[in-house]
Amino acid sequence: MKIELASSYGFCFGVKRAIEIAQEHRGSVTYGPLIHNKDEINRLKDGFNIGLVQSLEEMEKDSTVVIRTHGIPKNELTMLKEKDHKIIDATCPYVTTPQNIVQNMSEEGYSIVIFGDKDHPEIKGVVSYAKDLEDAFIVLKPEELETLPLKAKVAVVSQTTKKPEDFAKIVTALMATRKEIRVFNTICNATFENQDAAADLAKKADVMIIIGGKHSSNTKQLHSIAKRHCIDSYLIENETELEASWLEEKKLCGISAGASTPDWIVQNVIAKIKEMKKVTV
Repeated sequence: MKIELASSYGFCFGVKRAIEIAQEHRGSVTYGPLIHNKDEINRLKDGFNIGLVQSLEEMEKDSTVVIRTHGIPKNELTMLKEKDHKIIDATCPYVTTPQNIVQNMSEEGYSIVIFGDKDHPEIKGVVSYAKDLEDAFIVLKPEELETLPLKAKVAVVSQTTKKPEDFAKIVTALMATRKEIRVFNTICNATFENQDAAADLAKKADVMIIIGGKHSSNTKQLHSIAKRHCIDSYLIENETELEASWLEEKKLCGISAGASTPDWIVQNVIAKIKEMKKVTV
């Protein structure tokens, strides 16, 4: 069996930047998981004494707080500043872009439509920048737009890890009913590259292994795309979840990884596959 890595996979710019920032501040705490990869978070904890807190109440006085790549709600950032914590902002620049757009467009009197998962930390942060939260709406499907009390002027942004074709469906539905639409394509380029590379590889592979956090939106997207072209596609967090049965009678094993997956985990998976099968890489 042969193993082939996708031409683009793994850490994106924002994640690399966040990890470098965290490593420069030993003994700090991250407010929420820095990235969606528990193995990398454990590495930061063990090697750099980077703690993790999930609420403002957990933070000790005078803590150095690293803001996660996905960002946090605006009001929580204000509360952190009021408590005199030292704040290190590791929010991905591709995430601060929709935050700024939402703030500016809402101040100009536009209704805000955000294409994304309402429970995702990135979207919780983005929507909080709207001037009027009752005039900001989070949707996943075009049908959800039908009952929304939107103004004639609408600004629309997307979660950075969503698929462009799905974002286009939201935009098309809005164009049919609103007088003025301002469309901001806030999907990350790294997402495009990883998704396209995973699709290309899945078309020729007879088994695909997608590596990344089970709660990572972009990793789940990769798995969905791979499975569309290769039915035997599996999502794992690390090498311990590999099953030898997946590789039986396979000739080409394709591998891709989410934007929060470090290369050391990818290499561990490759090593484990080598133990299971006679392979070439």
